[in-house]
Amino acid sequence: MNLDKKISMAVIRRLPRYYRYLSDLLKLGITRISSKELSSRMGITASQIRQDLNCFGGFGQQGYGYNVEYLYKEIGNILGVNEAFKIIIIGAGNMGQALANYTNFEKRGFKLIGIFDINPNLIGKKIRDVEIMHLDSLDRFVAENQVDIAILCVPYENTPAVADKVARLGVKGLWNFSPMDLKLPYDVIIENVHLSDSLMVLGYRLNEMRKSQRNKS
Repeated sequence: MNLDKKISMAVIRRLPRYYRYLSDLLKLGITRISSKELSSRMGITASQIRQDLNCFGGFGQQGYGYNVEYLYKEIGNILGVNEAFKIIIIGAGNMGQALANYTNFEKRGFKLIGIFDINPNLIGKKIRDVEIMHLDSLDRFVAENQVDIAILCVPYENTPAVADKVARLGVKGLWNFSPMDLKLPYDVIIENVHLSDSLMVLGYRLNEMRKSQRNKS
């Protein structure tokens, strides 16, 4: 992999999908696959697959294709699944609790070490052995633990202040589930997640299909 080469975000955002499909192939006992075969499974052109993987060294062999296990491990290394990133969740409402109960985080290299809220009815409760603490203890907790990522599940109006606080404490990665495109004037990496966007795209596609069916009738 050429470290001086700038990899586009479009390619990076496809990597987790490759990783997921390769995981499924391993479960099926498939040991090697061509770009054409992978293309038919993923709905991405074989040319795009080769271009994407060539950004990191290629990994394939002419006439053989890709060794599934090797490619799976290499993409995992690129994504940092072996880095054991430490994460916290701020906001233990419905979304926060759902994310805290998501056991696949550990399989992807993310370890939940803390949950925070301000609701006195939640403080002291545990989710998968992780205690919900009051937000007032966040400063001390971050100082005593190497927190890599904070997942924000707080109300819209509270998001900027909470995000600013977390960034000032030195947390470098924010996964934001607020319906706000968060931006901060700090050296932090932010991933804004809007679940309703995907649902609305599905609604659009369903609406277009219905219109097409009506036009045919």
